[in-house]
Amino acid sequence: MLVIRTTRYGMPALVFVLATFIDVPAIAQTAAPAPTSSTPRFFQNIQFGGLADAYYDYNSNEVEGDAPFRNFDTRHNKARFSMAQLWATKIPTVDSRVGFSAKLNAGHAADMIHAVEPSSLAVFDKTGGAAIQQAYVSYLAPVGTGLQIDAGKYVTQHGAEVIEAKDNWNYSRSLLFALAIPYYHTGVRATYAVNDKVSFMGTVVNGWNNLEDNNGAKTFGGMVIVKPVPQLSIIQNYMVGAEQADNDDDVRHLFDTTAILTATPTLSVMANYDYGKDSLAGTGVSWQGLAGYLKVQATPWLAVSPRIEWFDDPDGFMTGTGQTLKDATLTGEVKLLEGLFWRVEYRRDWSDAAVFTQKSGAAIDAQNTFGMGFLYSYSFTTK
Repeated sequence: MLVIRTTRYGMPALVFVLATFIDVPAIAQTAAPAPTSSTPRFFQNIQFGGLADAYYDYNSNEVEGDAPFRNFDTRHNKARFSMAQLWATKIPTVDSRVGFSAKLNAGHAADMIHAVEPSSLAVFDKTGGAAIQQAYVSYLAPVGTGLQIDAGKYVTQHGAEVIEAKDNWNYSRSLLFALAIPYYHTGVRATYAVNDKVSFMGTVVNGWNNLEDNNGAKTFGGMVIVKPVPQLSIIQNYMVGAEQADNDDDVRHLFDTTAILTATPTLSVMANYDYGKDSLAGTGVSWQGLAGYLKVQATPWLAVSPRIEWFDDPDGFMTGTGQTLKDATLTGEVKLLEGLFWRVEYRRDWSDAAVFTQKSGAAIDAQNTFGMGFLYSYSFTTK
């Protein structure tokens, strides 16, 4: 069975769960029966977890408020709590076909994710940053190798990065994560693994970043994952639908490709390309971007991850200004304890337009940030 974990603004994490049966020679003595659990089957194998994410950033422009074109780590010269999360997940299996996933977020990240949400049902407290990041039920239908159907609100399948920094290679989120793709969807999706090399997903949703639809049209998406060799995964996504408020006529298209190569146990490479187009007042608009990543796991407790990006928004549809943005990031990660990480990061963003503002009010074409993040996560599974 294929389990897809993504979210936005994110790298889809691919986990293929293979059941392997090994013939064991019979032995003379009768083996003792395996202990049975008194817990009802549905409540077995439920995973519970949580995380905490705090950061400090120094911005060379010494800006007040949120730094432009950044997600979550946005404030200058302040130690800030970005995100807290509690979650529970039960993966449906042949023995227990009904599952679910629920994630509750609090903090500045929850505010940014739901900034354009038209429904109050997804957000408990918009000023305090408390929201339902994800909530859906699952059913594993007895079709072939197993057809998993999910219904509810779920994070997007697009992109190479996800909302939770702990599951990314860098601490700050990429330009593509922040500008090129959605965060989440509400609807129904079906996932089917043909074998351990090929799987498919199809979805029908309200649109981009809305629990309640902002127009009368639905959005459709499809994904193909190909794993030709164990070291390489290629994920191709496509999504199409009307996304502008009270507008069913202007249709948005998004093409999203991610490739991940584990070259050696200590060296991994990843690339992400996005292309989107829409129309505004009858005029076509488009955007595209490319991001490249490298991760060197020098030791079990030390990793270094550079990232470089190019994002082109000639019509200013995603950024508000016609421009080409670039980003270069270098992240160092130290594992302090099990589940506790410290990341130190230098990042430079620059544009061919003067879209950044200094403390003095002067407009310039770049910003440099130095920051660090502390990440703690835990989880346990019921028996």
